[in-house]
Amino acid sequence: MISDSTLTNPKNDLRQQAHELFIGGEYYKATSFYEQLIEVEPDVKSHYWYLGLTLLRQGKEIEAQTTWALAIMEGEPEQVELWSNELIEVLETEAKRLSALKEYASVYLVRQHIREIQPEKINNLLHLVRVGIEQNIFTAEYLADWGIIELLQQYKSEKLELNLLIKVLEQILDYDPLHQSSIEFAEACLPYLGHLYKYFAVILIAAIKVAYSYKKPSQGVKLAELCLQINAEDTELLRHLASFYLNSGNYIKAIETAKKCYQLLENQKIADRVYGHQLLLKTLINAGAYWNEAEDILQRQENLLHSLVEKQAILEDGAEIPRVMLSGFFFPYFQDKPQIFRKIQNQLASLCQSNLQNYAAEKNKWYQQKCKQPLRIDKSNKCLKIGYVSHCFRQHSVGWLARWLFEYHNQERFKLYGYLVNSHTKGDPLQEWYIGKFGEAYEMGMQTQDIAQQIYQDDIDILIDLDSLTLDITCEVMALKPAKIQATWLGWDASGIPAIDYFLADPYVLPNDAQDYYSEKIWRLPQTYVAVDGFEVGIPTLRRENLNIPDDATVFLSVQSGSKRHPETVRLQMKILKAVPNGYLLIKGFAEEEAIQSFFNQIAFEEGVDTNQLRFLPMVSSEAIHRANLGIADVVLVSYPYYGATTTLESLWMGILLVTKVGEQFAARNSYTMMMNTGVKEGISWSDEEYVEWGVRLGKDAELRQTISWQLKQSRQTAPLWNAKQFTREMEKAYEEMWQIYMSSR
Repeated sequence: MISDSTLTNPKNDLRQQAHELFIGGEYYKATSFYEQLIEVEPDVKSHYWYLGLTLLRQGKEIEAQTTWALAIMEGEPEQVELWSNELIEVLETEAKRLSALKEYASVYLVRQHIREIQPEKINNLLHLVRVGIEQNIFTAEYLADWGIIELLQQYKSEKLELNLLIKVLEQILDYDPLHQSSIEFAEACLPYLGHLYKYFAVILIAAIKVAYSYKKPSQGVKLAELCLQINAEDTELLRHLASFYLNSGNYIKAIETAKKCYQLLENQKIADRVYGHQLLLKTLINAGAYWNEAEDILQRQENLLHSLVEKQAILEDGAEIPRVMLSGFFFPYFQDKPQIFRKIQNQLASLCQSNLQNYAAEKNKWYQQKCKQPLRIDKSNKCLKIGYVSHCFRQHSVGWLARWLFEYHNQERFKLYGYLVNSHTKGDPLQEWYIGKFGEAYEMGMQTQDIAQQIYQDDIDILIDLDSLTLDITCEVMALKPAKIQATWLGWDASGIPAIDYFLADPYVLPNDAQDYYSEKIWRLPQTYVAVDGFEVGIPTLRRENLNIPDDATVFLSVQSGSKRHPETVRLQMKILKAVPNGYLLIKGFAEEEAIQSFFNQIAFEEGVDTNQLRFLPMVSSEAIHRANLGIADVVLVSYPYYGATTTLESLWMGILLVTKVGEQFAARNSYTMMMNTGVKEGISWSDEEYVEWGVRLGKDAELRQTISWQLKQSRQTAPLWNAKQFTREMEKAYEEMWQIYMSSR
């Protein structure tokens, strides 16, 4: 391009004017000038290049292509290559100029024409991807359609812009990380970027997002395994990869990866060793059949935690704090000794809260401001701001149970705020339902500080945590105390975090002396800590004949994940099965299939039970079908010392009998409180002997089973467990009383 203003001959004046018109966007006039220049200088190819550009900017693509083609086709092969390169250089310069002006639609158009002229120009293709994403017109199929993946697999030129490549990789994995072509593109980048830590970090971050935010752990595995090719001994990678394997059902790989991570952390500082033990425990007990090995690890973990607390260890970075806070999570799965494990948990939570608040005070201006300023208190009779924070406002056990509270909440007396943690689940109808129920709803990511800051800015009066120790992010939010009053409800036992004021319970789910070992104030609702109006029930896919079970058989059912199948309880279940003629035990739940079958078969053999009396059931596609299939059972045998709430509620709603042993910890008393709140006490036991006795009695007495089932179905009309509207009023009354207590202390 000639733009030297010192040239004064007519041709140079014409070029200067044409250029100024083109830069000024007066393309119609510029076209006329370039046509004149071609008449004067027909051999100067740059005139054709710019004439084509002026036509292109006027939307005349065919005319532009024809102009360029006519100028090139008349040359010899050497000239054609030279002229094509000149044209590409002009188009590239224009694309960069337009990009600086943020005229991305025009950039995309120009770069598409570069692609048509030189389809193997890799840097242009990468730029094209970037601007396509910017314009939201890119799809991951283009990576293959444009030949980008194949070019990267073959391309050896040093002209490849590595910074551009990694930026494009980052954008693609943020834009469409689930597409197979995105994963193939990431793999094709490995020979070029594998030596860069940034590449490793970009891939791992994308894997975490895919596995947790998008709930696609198998896809997360594919990405994380690329990182193994860079550094197979990176403990941060192994930590996440073990969880990805576990969540995708590959239990063997999960254990193998966790053991490798465990070994690498054994000589590290105590906080790292604690996490190594926690990760290994997580994989072993979820696989469902490694209890002896897991108990050894648990004992070592307990010793480490005592040492950590005694030393009042300083946790040096933000990642260590939540990992330590959750490191006592699995104690209730092994033993029903809340007096012991709650003390440990309270101490851990206190230590972690102190470290987290110090960390936040150093790093976050909003937290510094919060600590310096007095709380804003409105003493008028106002509408209370109630915040709910959880990752479960979706199709999840907690999501199904909590929805009834929001169905009946009085939004004239309470303004509801929802903080949806790690919310990337699009198209989830239950999540959309929740969003519609909140006065203000925030679809948050995984950044603790951002969530806590939003809660603080919203000036929330009472903040309810539905996650407890099931999610580290929520624990961190609560530890920062962003709201005036904070309470834990529903999702798990209490976390022990000092910044949490209350734990919502009822008269049965915690024993009378529980306050002795809880740091939170136990707030007992008058009847039940949860209530539902019912469940959606689908069409059953299980029939006895399909399982080769006689119509007159007694069918027992155990529905739990592998982590809740304690061998001593399974042994009791086998004793029941042995004593009930023509009895069968159906076993369903997430676990390592081969290991869990071997686990049950071995205990059956030891107890003298024919393994032909066992049936292992697959998972089904929806909760509604799962509930319908519960009807195949005569009696559900509840696990111990840990049992969940959802299956209990579903079974009782379906009119199915339960046999449960009541323990001391929250996780061992859910079935007890729910049965008490239906008015049915048959099946409640207080010892191993009673558990077996009730199982045998209900297994043999068909008439008794029929009577209890009828009582359960009748309870739908009268029982507190099935009166969500009344429960909501009791929750709201609790909120108002909490607020009154708070105000009286100001």
